[in-house]
Amino acid sequence: MTRVAGIDCGTNSIRLLVADVHPETGDLVELDRRMTIVRLGQGVDKTGRLAPEALERTFAACRAYAEVIKELGAERLRFVATSASRDAENRDEFVNGVVEILGVEPEVITGDQEAAFSFTGATGELHGDDRRLVVDIGGGSTEFVTGNKHVEAARSVDIGCVRLTERHVRHDPPTAEEVAAIRADVRAALDLAAEIVPIGSAETLVGLAGSVTTVAAIALGLTEYDSEKIHHSRISAAQVAEVTDRLLASTHDERAAIPVIHPGRVDVIIAGALVLREIVERVGASEVVVSEHDILDGIALSVA
Repeated sequence: MTRVAGIDCGTNSIRLLVADVHPETGDLVELDRRMTIVRLGQGVDKTGRLAPEALERTFAACRAYAEVIKELGAERLRFVATSASRDAENRDEFVNGVVEILGVEPEVITGDQEAAFSFTGATGELHGDDRRLVVDIGGGSTEFVTGNKHVEAARSVDIGCVRLTERHVRHDPPTAEEVAAIRADVRAALDLAAEIVPIGSAETLVGLAGSVTTVAAIALGLTEYDSEKIHHSRISAAQVAEVTDRLLASTHDERAAIPVIHPGRVDVIIAGALVLREIVERVGASEVVVSEHDILDGIALSVA
């Protein structure tokens, strides 16, 4: 086994996984997994730049992660950055800061690379020959990947919970017009994804990332976030619609009072739930298989 560390820095959160990985079998033993909401993508859709305060929040999380990596003695580290840092004019500031703190250069990967990592991480434990559509709903982008043991087709599109919230939401709860604007963006993005990925041909829909796991936690009626209960849970299309309707009717304070919603997701979970609902309806899926393993696990496996 090789002890490795993987960091996934997205638009809304930065996450760390330290694990022992068998390089031949792909078996992974998790030692530490943690997530910090840093909102690196704050304002990027509008300004095209990473905000100074967003960079500082991200660097503070990197310093904390550096301590964990050192304590656990990871032999290798891979730092992957996704949507927000792809889009930013001043991403060199981000890259230089990460190198100074962690000693490795963040790899600003393409959407297709992001999709491949997500697929590998999410499907490693799934068995059977069914065709899968893996959907990774992030803060700035959403990845669509089909395949079984290997990726057959993948596409990343620029819809995510942070991007759509910043672009359209001005009221709390959002108005009918704002909801319609989000849905229109998602439907247009689904059309783009469908040009490459046969999204309607999959037998199993697998959902990843915070928006999906949060909707699942609410649907399961959990009083506290429990990754073991959420991982590989199956949430029906009706439950997705029910949770989305509940969130659409809620105020910020009402959402904040739902214990399974992370404080950093309270303002963006409505858009994330809408993305999931539109996907479920477009695909015609009866349920979503929810995975807690995602791009982060794919990154760790790639290191080994």
